[in-house]
Amino acid sequence: MNKVLLIIPAYNEAENIERVVDNIIENFPQYDYIVVNDGSSDSTRNVCRQRGYQYLNLSINLGIGGAVQTGYKYAQDKGYEIAVQIDGDGQHDIAYLEKMLPYLESGEADVVIGSRFIEKEGFQSSATRRTGIKILSFMIWLCTGRKVKDVTSGFRAVNKKFIDIYSVNYPMDYPEPEAIVSAVMHGGNVKECPVVMREREKGTSSINFMKSIYYMIKVTLAIIVCRISFGIRRDPSVCKKQ
Repeated sequence: MNKVLLIIPAYNEAENIERVVDNIIENFPQYDYIVVNDGSSDSTRNVCRQRGYQYLNLSINLGIGGAVQTGYKYAQDKGYEIAVQIDGDGQHDIAYLEKMLPYLESGEADVVIGSRFIEKEGFQSSATRRTGIKILSFMIWLCTGRKVKDVTSGFRAVNKKFIDIYSVNYPMDYPEPEAIVSAVMHGGNVKECPVVMREREKGTSSINFMKSIYYMIKVTLAIIVCRISFGIRRDPSVCKKQ
């Protein structure tokens, strides 16, 4: 069995992180995990310390991209063969890894995305966000020829090749769509696996209406720039942090 690490980026998730980690410890002991406390201003770090969780503490808030890349650096340093991103708010059901990991273990995929839009069960996000996701999906298809439905899913697993790549170079801000483009540009095979996600129970999302507008503009431009740069230079390393 491959050595698997669950990377859990957490920013102000004091109300949720205990439920997420205790679920791993009690029900999925076959997986290792690391919580990356992304400079939280609440008691997330204290919860991790008091509960004796495995965690890394970032002294300042780097954003989701920086927190996830920190997890990949840890995975690379510790020699993990598979790394899995899961959100710290409890939306992702780890039981679905039984369906996702075989794609990596068989060599069928390098990156596997847990997609809520294949079977369309469970929490589907708001209509506004679904529209934005469809636009980003179209942009990724236009730029790479790869069709991915749930481009913003933070539930994804990667093999050793992409642990190494993402530990060195991972997009910042809202990285999920850009990371797909980067994977394709690096010759990776990206697959989606149907999953059911839950709605956040406690706390609030960091993405409000204004941030959603910024998200769409920033990510759309980043996807285009990354693809154009790769086409000009013929070098996958141009997919740098935007």
